[in-house]
Amino acid sequence: MTTLKKGDQAPNFSGVDQDGKLHSLADYVGKKLVVFFYPKANTPGCTAEACDLRDNFERFQANNYALLGVSADSQKAQGKFKDKFAFPFPLLADEDKKVIEAFGVWGPKKFMGREYDGIHRTTFVIDEKGIIEEVISDVKTKAHAAQILG
Repeated sequence: MTTLKKGDQAPNFSGVDQDGKLHSLADYVGKKLVVFFYPKANTPGCTAEACDLRDNFERFQANNYALLGVSADSQKAQGKFKDKFAFPFPLLADEDKKVIEAFGVWGPKKFMGREYDGIHRTTFVIDEKGIIEEVISDVKTKAHAAQILG
């Protein structure tokens, strides 16, 4: 599970979004990057979280932030999710879990008494030089932008 902490160098990730476009850490040098990991596209918590970020997107842009959502869903599922809710940011389809594992957010979870492995809802705020500025593991899905922007 997450061992990355404030002050660490962010993993040099790369992955494809809903349209097959490659994104990597190097693409975001000079910008603050919010990488938010969510368990599954189009589920209630993930939708609330991503919609809150969408509704505050102009505030993020005004403060030099780029946003990148990540889950293990397929490109097609990410594309449907993005289109349905008109998200102005890309969603990585990390089916092989390379990005998820690089950030250490895959691990055992409990739901209704059942244990299984899955994505832990976690957000990383990365500064302009690729250093982790903040790790948010207690994500408030309906007020996530406020958690990040303060």
